[in-house]
Amino acid sequence: MRKYIFILLFFALVAGTTAQKSEPITAAVPETAGFSTERLKRIDNAMNEWVKNGWMNGGEALIIRNGKIVYYKATGYNDLETKAPLQKDAIFRIASQTKAIVSVAVMMLFEEGKLLINDPVSKYMPSFKKQTVLDKFNAADTTYTTVPATRDITIKDLLTHTSGLGYAQIGSKEANAIYAKNNITAGLGVTDRSLLDAMTQLGTLPLMHQPGQKWTYGLNNDLLGCLVEVISGMSLYDFFKTKIFEPLGMKDTYFQLPPEKTGRLVNLYTEDSTGRLVKSDGNMLNGPTLANYPLLKSTYYSGGAGLSSPIYDYAVFLQMLLNGGEYNGKRLLSRNTVRMMTMNQVGDTIFRGDDKFGLGFQIVSEKNGNVPAQAGTYSWGGAFSTSYWVDPKEKMVMLFYRQLQRSTHGDVVEKFRALTYAALDD
Repeated sequence: MRKYIFILLFFALVAGTTAQKSEPITAAVPETAGFSTERLKRIDNAMNEWVKNGWMNGGEALIIRNGKIVYYKATGYNDLETKAPLQKDAIFRIASQTKAIVSVAVMMLFEEGKLLINDPVSKYMPSFKKQTVLDKFNAADTTYTTVPATRDITIKDLLTHTSGLGYAQIGSKEANAIYAKNNITAGLGVTDRSLLDAMTQLGTLPLMHQPGQKWTYGLNNDLLGCLVEVISGMSLYDFFKTKIFEPLGMKDTYFQLPPEKTGRLVNLYTEDSTGRLVKSDGNMLNGPTLANYPLLKSTYYSGGAGLSSPIYDYAVFLQMLLNGGEYNGKRLLSRNTVRMMTMNQVGDTIFRGDDKFGLGFQIVSEKNGNVPAQAGTYSWGGAFSTSYWVDPKEKMVMLFYRQLQRSTHGDVVEKFRALTYAALDD
């Protein structure tokens, strides 16, 4: 009898373990996931109107709830002149959405015991030892004075954007000038130096403020990507490919697109002086960075902005996070590591507005009454008009992609989010 009970308990344990493994995301009737089909049609109408009004050439949206795809559509055109439609498998420059992936890579190394998030960066890259902080800056000749940093920057400072590193090309006038003089860029289309060389030099340049003093969007994730390379002994792309992309089945996400997939890269549009959409002339990021950077051969893998990806690939990545670090039987992170990444890591005063910031994500707080998202929703986006949100309480993943270098109609992003929440019907 005791043996029989033991066997039952064993199989119950196995069944319980198996039940915790997620299934691949699949398409479903919206009502089975708590959505209204009729209300989702409002998104169709809105996206068609935005194309008709010239606010975007095309857009793509994907909504998942409880692991079920309730909305997955592309609207409008990849080419306004030829009227070539935007395809659902189109590959977008996701820019700063790369940051979440490099944050996951860092936390995978954390779980392997290769690093601690409070480790000083100088432990792995000596040029970051005893840094300086910008004191006075002369815009006329870009000279400056510095004061000593009160402490070394840490890996956590990088994950939370509180290190004091600025952004090249798109940052403050001081950061733009100092980094340009030293050939430090935002990381796109770099072919004349290595990531390690650039990040090593970055350590010799002044921080924009004292470590931990405030939140400044900067080259933190490029440096994190370099740390992944130094600590793992792999290139950032090889780490991503073997440890994240292949396990998740992200077959179309790259730093540089292979020749057979270049035709799927979405055209980049911008607004001219009259507000009309035109194809980008190739230059972007306040400099000579070319829009075709995903087609250039380079081993400079920007952890802050370098990836291109279709919307479905990134949705799988987000679903993995929503599942607590596991997708389709493949575990990348433990649920407690995901909890660390998606909790407030900056206190109550550092990040702008009512929201907070975790280890790579903006996080909706209870104080934010301006959005329908539940508290704890985490998100970010990319410079070329791609956005995502993960709402753990609603068990929902949302993505809305366009490919615009500049747009005066950024409010369509929040309108899309409002339309999505309005379609919930359970």
